[in-house]
Amino acid sequence: MDGSPSILFAQHGLYQDMAWSQRTLKAPIDCTGVGVHSGRKAHLTLRPAGVGHGVVFRRTDLGIDIPAQFDNVCDTRLCTVLGQGLGQGAARVGTVEHLMAALAGSGIDNVLVEIDGPEVPILDGSAAPFLFLLDCAGIEEQFVPRTMIEVLRTVRVSEGEAFAELRPYPRASHVAPPVLDMELTIEFTASAIGKQGCSLRLTPNSFREELSGARTFALASEVEQLQKAGLALGGSLDNAIVVDGDKVLNPAGLRMPREFARHKMLDAVGDLALAGAALHGRFIAHRTGHALNNKLLRALFADASAWRTIVGQDQVANAA
Repeated sequence: MDGSPSILFAQHGLYQDMAWSQRTLKAPIDCTGVGVHSGRKAHLTLRPAGVGHGVVFRRTDLGIDIPAQFDNVCDTRLCTVLGQGLGQGAARVGTVEHLMAALAGSGIDNVLVEIDGPEVPILDGSAAPFLFLLDCAGIEEQFVPRTMIEVLRTVRVSEGEAFAELRPYPRASHVAPPVLDMELTIEFTASAIGKQGCSLRLTPNSFREELSGARTFALASEVEQLQKAGLALGGSLDNAIVVDGDKVLNPAGLRMPREFARHKMLDAVGDLALAGAALHGRFIAHRTGHALNNKLLRALFADASAWRTIVGQDQVANAA
């Protein structure tokens, strides 16, 4: 038997499950929009990339590349910000989580994200517009196995009542594809939100149907304070849900039940995608946010006994 990954995968029929093969885009695609925090207009282009490239953000106005990795996260105030360099020469790209969630939810491993400003456009405040762009560009199989990061023991981070953890998740066999099982709860004093929960197993279908359309949200009492701090300068009822006590101020209301919890899980999908490979494990969280999600990945990778990397052909070889 030819030992090449492509031949092994084809002979075992593993390409029937898209979780096995690395994927990129068939064609470039672009959009223009406003950053929710900066208020600045930005042009974004998604380009196909080769095997093993990963997701890389390129600031075209600065000529600097920033790999989408957890250890490049430099700010987590209300969004996830990637940065490269120090001081005045630093390059930053903010609000990457919705685009990262769309890529991870679609199983896309390799893409070059070109952007001419410091923040990814917010579009409608969800991941659905990015999913639309990916659908228009098309997805291409690269016939090289994906890398999986398997959680071997529970890692937990907390802050007050809030916590986030990754737990091991059993694999049915050596050739089982990666599974990310997710469970999340939130709790807000605003009665329009209150206590909500969401749970699912992440797949392209579950992401598309249950998470992608859930929008970011803010409390009306905090909007003015955020804008004075230089945040939410591009926010509006067109790209965020705004809550005032027991009222949702958006004229059309909510898109779906438990939209607030679903959006927090969407954020978590995007933040966990900064692991750099598909996670195999169980994610459980309460009142988590971008900061705790990033701390969780840092805690996982700081403990070599808590995880291992498995490449697809290794799994196939074990079963051959």
